[in-house]
Amino acid sequence: MIDILKFITTQTQLPEQSVKNTIELLNEDCTIPFISRYRKERTGNLDEVQIGGIVKYKEQYEALEKRKKAILKVLEEQGVLTPELKQKIESTQDLTTLEDIYLPFKKSRKTKAETARKNGLEPLAKIIMSQNANDVESIAFKYIKGDINSVEDALEGARHIIAEWVNERADIRNNIRHQLERFAMISTKVVKTKAEDEAAQKFRDYFDWSESLNRIPSHRLLAILRAENEGFIRVKIEIDNDRALNKIESRMIRSHNECADQIELAIKDAYKRLLLPSLSNEALQIAKDKADESAINVFTKNLKQLLLGSPLGEKRVLAIDPGFRTGCKVVCLDAQGQLKYNETIYPHPPKSDSTGAMKKISSLADAYKIEAIAIGNGTASRETEALIRKIHFKNDIQVFVVSEAGASIYSASKIAREEFPDYDVTVRGSVSIGRRLQDPLAELVKIDAKSIGVGQYQHDVDQGKLQRSLDTVVEHCVNSVGVNINTASKSLLSYVSGIGPKLAENIFNFRNENGVFTSRNDIKKVPRLGGKAFEQGAAFLRIKDAENPLDDSAVHPESYAVITRMAKDLGKSIQDLIGNADLLKKIDLKQYCTESVGLLTLEDIVKELEKPGLDIREQAKVFTFNQNIKTISDLREGQLLPGIVNNITNFGCFVDVGIKESGLIHVSNLSDSFVKDVNEHVSLHQQIIVKVLEVDIPRKRIQLKLHK
Repeated sequence: MIDILKFITTQTQLPEQSVKNTIELLNEDCTIPFISRYRKERTGNLDEVQIGGIVKYKEQYEALEKRKKAILKVLEEQGVLTPELKQKIESTQDLTTLEDIYLPFKKSRKTKAETARKNGLEPLAKIIMSQNANDVESIAFKYIKGDINSVEDALEGARHIIAEWVNERADIRNNIRHQLERFAMISTKVVKTKAEDEAAQKFRDYFDWSESLNRIPSHRLLAILRAENEGFIRVKIEIDNDRALNKIESRMIRSHNECADQIELAIKDAYKRLLLPSLSNEALQIAKDKADESAINVFTKNLKQLLLGSPLGEKRVLAIDPGFRTGCKVVCLDAQGQLKYNETIYPHPPKSDSTGAMKKISSLADAYKIEAIAIGNGTASRETEALIRKIHFKNDIQVFVVSEAGASIYSASKIAREEFPDYDVTVRGSVSIGRRLQDPLAELVKIDAKSIGVGQYQHDVDQGKLQRSLDTVVEHCVNSVGVNINTASKSLLSYVSGIGPKLAENIFNFRNENGVFTSRNDIKKVPRLGGKAFEQGAAFLRIKDAENPLDDSAVHPESYAVITRMAKDLGKSIQDLIGNADLLKKIDLKQYCTESVGLLTLEDIVKELEKPGLDIREQAKVFTFNQNIKTISDLREGQLLPGIVNNITNFGCFVDVGIKESGLIHVSNLSDSFVKDVNEHVSLHQQIIVKVLEVDIPRKRIQLKLHK
């Protein structure tokens, strides 16, 4: 058996000891955020990405070993497992090779070769493969019996058996794989009966398309596969057939007699019927897996930026979900996001009660001491923003336009119904808009990440892989920021290291029944929250105004004792150390090193004491669109406009310029030099200036350029 340590270090190129210790920690049910933050000495300071790589290859290794055991069991039951075959299987390091080894022993559905064997034609196939016989037809004549009625029947059956042998040869399969990897072309043709369908028009670029499979961009491959899945086009994977056949023949044919002629026919049959269909599908699946990985990578980068978007913080917010006919839904939230008031105003057509609406907003702002206004960016957003900016408030109130993406999903969800059982979906949606301004992370974790609208073909990629990647990103973001245990929702708590949905519910219920937590030690009183969960999660759970100031920091409770010693040695209290950079510089960290606590951990502790509980996110900034641009018809080539990046893909980024349609900055228009990664030039929700290059009103497409 190959060793897990060797397998992972080969794949990751990480130090063996670091990998070994990380595997031990993972086997002890430690989480990635906990390991990367609080076990730096054991891992050699590996970061979350490196530890994530170890997790990935650990899972691959375990899946490979599980498959090996299953195959060995089947072969043993068949009575065909030799010591050589067993050793070959056990030393294999990838699934493809393993399946190739197993292929000749697979009991598949009834095949042409299996039928030929039952008709007694395997000896004839072996004679032909020996390539020594001359009068093949005379030999084949001897096999005419039962279902074999002619010489041609006998030869055809023998060729089916030879074709199966050709198909099962690992060297031949690998040669075809190599050719597909290097030279395969993907081509498409429109299904003629669907060419005029309205739904097919968005795929019309691919009605007649051809491109190298190993160079096709991920977004294009996923678009082509979606078009095929919807029945608009047919897809083919092709290589040079003559070249492929010549390669096989050169490996198998060593004579120029009648046997060679039969083998040549069998090779053509094997290639067309077995090898090419199977291996071209495999090549397409590999390309699809790479495209999935690329698309998932784009999605996870976007999601991370979105979740770590700038929070306004604990401010009193008036939130508006704008609309025309149905009015604008207005809610007032306190600094903790609790709903205090809701109403509907009708400032826009058909009612057009702008005066009444302005008076109402003004009075609500006074009554609830509103500090900021959040306006959803959907229908009637610009008109509502213009109305709000006309109001002369008594106090300075900031006005923000907030993304509504996924708000309707949240408002109809079980989570929203539990939070607001007495209110309808429109009120819940408005609350979500307001809370997104206060704390995007805390609110967005309640929504299925695929509904947030920052992905690229997210419904076409492997959904299991996508979900695992998104969960990892959410977990990373939540634990990077930390969670106020006394205000967090069940959804937010469930992503805290070591907690999960069930314990999150227990924490939430315990808080409701017993009041707020006053110390981290109180967390241990939560039902079913044992020592391991406390170890993994306590440092990511914050308690404001706790008696011990460390309870509102990222310092792990296991390190409280060493900080107490530091303070005592300095003749100070722990409170005296916090925020006192000069005092902290006096500490000789080396004298506090132990077997379990090294310099890396101590340096992190001092950094945290300098600014305990510091939010890694920037604070929200007000942004104003060009007030003269209200529809796509107002756009002109050459205009410079303020915009907000609202989605990033491999081929560029989309920008909200304040109208319904987002504009595209193609990757070629992000910079005058080559752009390797879009994220190196823009980030999600970044405020930028763009130049309008082209406006296609019929197709509702806007081409933009990043203005430096």
